[in-house]
Amino acid sequence: MPIITKITQGKKNPERYNIFFEEKFAFSVDEAVLVKYQLTKGKELDQWTIEEMAFDDQVRKSFNSALNYLSFRMRSEGEVRQKLKEKEYGDAVIDEAVKKLYTLNFLDDRAFSEALMRTQMASGKKGPRAIQQDMAKKGIDKQMQKDVLDSYSEEEQLEIARGLAEKLAAKEKNKTPNQIKQKITDLLLRKGYSYSLINQAIEGLELEKDEDEWADSVAEQGDKLWRKHSSKLTGYDLKSKVKQGLYQKGFPGEVINEYLDKKEQEDD
Repeated sequence: MPIITKITQGKKNPERYNIFFEEKFAFSVDEAVLVKYQLTKGKELDQWTIEEMAFDDQVRKSFNSALNYLSFRMRSEGEVRQKLKEKEYGDAVIDEAVKKLYTLNFLDDRAFSEALMRTQMASGKKGPRAIQQDMAKKGIDKQMQKDVLDSYSEEEQLEIARGLAEKLAAKEKNKTPNQIKQKITDLLLRKGYSYSLINQAIEGLELEKDEDEWADSVAEQGDKLWRKHSSKLTGYDLKSKVKQGLYQKGFPGEVINEYLDKKEQEDD
């Protein structure tokens, strides 16, 4: 069995120690492994002990790598495992490192999931479905996803969704009510809200227009359609095409007719 003939401290990393057999470098170990196995000059090591030390040292290195990764921000267990796999640590080594991280409270998927949800609610204005997708990407267990998202109340969802709806409605005030509703629906669906909650958010909005607002809106969108089709169409065909486009956008018939009458007078 090999005998340790020399132990030197690492130059680049003083927490690692170089082990020599017969004055030849054999391997290096973390200080914690050195202490655990009481490695000293003159100690005889069997092959089983050497392999066990090598495994423990890999666990220690992967643990330290995970700690460095966690130092920047909270991470999920899935993120840590993926990072360690990228560094080519074996599954058994990663399992032990992750177990140690949990024991020392460096990992907590429940706390991570709750923090992720609150962040996405506050800054991303996201609904449950979008947040659940974010959790899944981070490797959070499905049951934990459900448990955490159950605390995202419908009242909280509705408050955030209404805020988004009101902001978009104000931005798109020159659109028709139907157009605004569609834009709000599309946005809130992308944000991860359910259809039923979206309908509640829209119900509270004042989208109806007075006569002047209709006139401004139809003039803006009608002129765009007019310019778009006037290069290919004229007369009745042009008017019909514009009329059809305005109907599809949700303008009332009388508003469209008034606009087209005005355009006809301009042409005359």
